Amino acid sequence: MATQHDENYPTVRVTKTVSVLPKSLNPTQKIHLSNLDRQCPLLMYVVFFYKSSAAYQNLPLDSIFSCLKSGLEETLSIWYPAAGRLSLNPSDGKLNLWCSNDGAVLVEAVTSAKIIELGDLSQYNEFFEHLAYKPDFHGNFSEMPLVVAQVTGFGCGGYSIGIGSSHSLFDGPATYDFLHAWASNSAILKQKRGTELYKPVHERGALFVKNPGITKLPESGSSATRAVAIDHLYQLIKQAMSGQTCGPDTKFGSGKLPDVGNSNLVLKTFHLSGAMIESLKSKVFGERSGSFSCSSFELLAAHLWKARTKALGVMKGSMVCLQFAVDIRKKTVPPLPEGFSGNAYVLASAALTAEELEAGSHEDIVDKIKEAKRSISNDYVIAYNQALDGPQGTLLPLNELTLVSDWTRMPSHKIDFFHGEAAYVSPLLSPIPQVAYFMQDPIDSRGVDMRIGLLPQSLNAFSHYFLTNMQ
Repeated sequence: MATQHDENYPTVRVTKTVSVLPKSLNPTQKIHLSNLDRQCPLLMYVVFFYKSSAAYQNLPLDSIFSCLKSGLEETLSIWYPAAGRLSLNPSDGKLNLWCSNDGAVLVEAVTSAKIIELGDLSQYNEFFEHLAYKPDFHGNFSEMPLVVAQVTGFGCGGYSIGIGSSHSLFDGPATYDFLHAWASNSAILKQKRGTELYKPVHERGALFVKNPGITKLPESGSSATRAVAIDHLYQLIKQAMSGQTCGPDTKFGSGKLPDVGNSNLVLKTFHLSGAMIESLKSKVFGERSGSFSCSSFELLAAHLWKARTKALGVMKGSMVCLQFAVDIRKKTVPPLPEGFSGNAYVLASAALTAEELEAGSHEDIVDKIKEAKRSISNDYVIAYNQALDGPQGTLLPLNELTLVSDWTRMPSHKIDFFHGEAAYVSPLLSPIPQVAYFMQDPIDSRGVDMRIGLLPQSLNAFSHYFLTNMQ
């Protein structure tokens, strides 16, 4: 990752590290993971920032740590897989989840730095990486805790809570529910909220490939559904290997995938107010903006796809794809149970040539996105799940692939570990930093903060194309 905000901040000193076990131990058991769970077992991190407040000015860090520890103990009793470990099945080499009561890890730390000195909290800062505990597990997933957290006291009286959780454990909506439960049980400066509205469902069997209730494909000769996102990805890789996508920033044709490693990417957050989004909608749809049905996600995803592809200089005849996560909890037959805590998303995909994308209107591109959304059915989930059953590799950044993850329906800043919302919740560097994350602006509920990883040489061009018609 390219250096960003490389300041000489004061050190962060760890003062306490403890294992947190469930308050009530559950019987040890194995939860078989679905193929959707196994895609990214690594920890994904976010940091919650709470600026100094008179409400907790005199509250010692030790007291906050104790509240978080007690709340986590209680939460792990219900969300017991979070206290387990991943285990490798020697017969097929696939990861499963061993509910072993080994516990989560909670860390206490202090720094003399002041939150105000960090500048715009929405912009990635390498200092943020010191605000989260990074366990050293030497690649052995059976040693890696599935939930880790670090509470850090700042010199100004503010706090941060950096939280990491394995993507094999929970997807985004489930993580959001887990953190809500933990905040509710921690009772820092507030009354505990009592019982949850529903209990999480940890069994993943509804998404097993070998479950005939969900994995039987349509009969031969019928309109069998393909996992279009997987097909498109293979086509992109084949295209890159054949050297058909040479642009000014990347050279192919050697029989190898392009070397645009994650270490070269710069993380940048773009603030898009509700007024800016409405302005874009008005400018691209004109008088039809009031009658053309279009969500903010669809509009921004179309605009992002066009801007990124143009900024990266993809050759006009090259195939380009937009892929985005779709929640399948209500797409399967029958629907997944309320509170399903596993990974319940697949990628939808739209594909064009770079020339078609550039020439196409925003309305045309939005229609392609809508079509990709509509294609996500029970049969699509089956085909997608089956396509993931073979060996998996690392997804390298491709200029021709634009990835989007919509977090706007999970406004993490509203999770009140203290009494009140967080000033900001910043994702840390992810295993796939080229993904564009759409997040709800904590100040403007109609606004969107878009975080994306970009090559340094394309940052200015992307900013120009993306912000055009936004002002």
